Amino acid sequence: MMQVRQPAVAGMFYPAAAAELQQSVDRLLQQAAVSAPVGTTQPAVPKALVVPHAGYLYSGEVAARAYARLAPARDTIRRVILLGPSHRVGFAGIACCRASHYRTPLGDIELDQPALQQIADLPQLHSYDQAHLQEHSLEVHLPFLQRQLTHFTLLPLVVGQASPREVAELLERLWGGPETLVVISTDLSHYHDYATAQQLDRATSAAIERLDALAIGSDDACGRYPLNGLLRWAKSAQLRVERIDLRNSGDTAGPRDRVVGYGAWALYPAERTTTAPAPQLDPALQRQLCDLARQSIQHGLQQQQPLPLQLTDYPTALQAAGATFVTLERQGQLRGCIGTLVAHRPLVVDVVENAFAAAFRDPRFAPLRADELADLSLHISLLTPPVAMQFDSEADLLAQLRPGEDGLILSDGGRRGTFLPSVWAQLPDPLQFLRHLKQKAGLPADYWSPTLQVSRYRTEIFG
Repeated sequence: MMQVRQPAVAGMFYPAAAAELQQSVDRLLQQAAVSAPVGTTQPAVPKALVVPHAGYLYSGEVAARAYARLAPARDTIRRVILLGPSHRVGFAGIACCRASHYRTPLGDIELDQPALQQIADLPQLHSYDQAHLQEHSLEVHLPFLQRQLTHFTLLPLVVGQASPREVAELLERLWGGPETLVVISTDLSHYHDYATAQQLDRATSAAIERLDALAIGSDDACGRYPLNGLLRWAKSAQLRVERIDLRNSGDTAGPRDRVVGYGAWALYPAERTTTAPAPQLDPALQRQLCDLARQSIQHGLQQQQPLPLQLTDYPTALQAAGATFVTLERQGQLRGCIGTLVAHRPLVVDVVENAFAAAFRDPRFAPLRADELADLSLHISLLTPPVAMQFDSEADLLAQLRPGEDGLILSDGGRRGTFLPSVWAQLPDPLQFLRHLKQKAGLPADYWSPTLQVSRYRTEIFG
């Protein structure tokens, strides 16, 4: 006999009418897809998501930005493991339920009994229907999953007072492969003023991004128990964390004197601190790009704009998206350097645009003159996609650096700077390299913050 867990917060946290709910969720997902940064490079499918669970008016935009990442896996993900905190009843351990289905206005979702059997012998797991009946931390995610995934079964688990080890042990058994998605439901700080909440939530975000299962306490996230368990498991599995969004109810639909924090993160398998091999481009294509870069500079001297291109005139490899820096030198001295960190346009276009910009728009130099062209040297750096680094301290970051190989992107507080791998020739010591990069980003040389973000990439240089 089918036992159905009925919706508890339909009409309060989200619309109760099916048509209105579908329209609301689809609109949020469409907005999230449109707002995604152009040219971002990341794995196709997150293995786990951390997503807020307030009413859609408040946290729906943040949640949608996380669930939009599932679009490429619409037909791949067939099982969702959903863990959220208990807001209404107190208990120790992790609670499953006896229901066979969870219901939303969009339909019924079958609960995954085989998955439940995989963890049935764990002492921290209990069958406790009361924990599920009125709990919103799981329910509000279901319409997003129903609209994003073709078909899936669900294992909903309400987490009471459980240690990171107990949650991680459960996740280890259920982790599975690409067919399984793990979702952790949590909001962040509660009922502080706007500025205080921002400060607290940035610290929590930094803890999540460094996979610190011990740094998130009772005032930092209502879902700290399932979240800390995920972070413990993610660190052992060497997952990579990407912050998707971080804001609070003062940014969405509420006043700013008492706000609730919301954040979303995606976790991807492995590649914790690696970068892709340096890209390889045929020597003939390298020469062609260098010739086009010089032609773009010559055209700029005459027409004050980059060389116009007809894309179909160029090989397929040059039409593919690429990120490059073009560096100009004259008599052994830098004369201009402009580039792109993330591929967002055809490689050949990127080169001619950056060559023009390096010659005429580098703010450190006056625009190039015609009499300088004869002894101008030029080289192009072709970049791999940046990969976020995970580190616990400056010493940890320095220990991971690879002199001569790594280009770095450093950012914090709205400031950002990058050094190409070629800069190691002038700054071979990792500490000096990092300090000068901080200064380039507009930060003090000795600056350190838990919110500091660093990504690295490699380059192929020719010219």
